[in-house]
Amino acid sequence: MISLRIKPELEKTLSYFAETKGKSRSEIIIESIKEYIENHSTEKTAFELGKDLFGKYSSGKTDLSKNRKKYLKEKISQKHAKLRSH
Repeated sequence: MISLRIKPELEKTLSYFAETKGKSRSEIIIESIKEYIENHSTEKTAFELGKDLFGKYSSGKTDLSKNRKKYLKEKISQKHAKLRSH
C-alpha cells in the first residue's frame, strides 16, 4: 500500500477528473502509474533508434568500417566487368 501526498489543487483536479470518468481516484492513479511505466520502460537508446541508418546493418556486412576499401574495389570491379560485357 502506498500513501501519497499531493497539493490541494492537484487533488481537486484528480477528484473532478475521476468523477467525470466514473472512476475512483485510486483507479486513475493506478492507471497513470501503469501508463508512465509502460511509456518509459520501452525507451530506446540512440543506437537502437538509428540502427537502420548505420551502414553495417543496412548492407548486411558487419566489417564494413574496417574493409570499406576492399568492398569499394569489389563494387567498382563488378561495375567495370558489367560495362565490358555489354
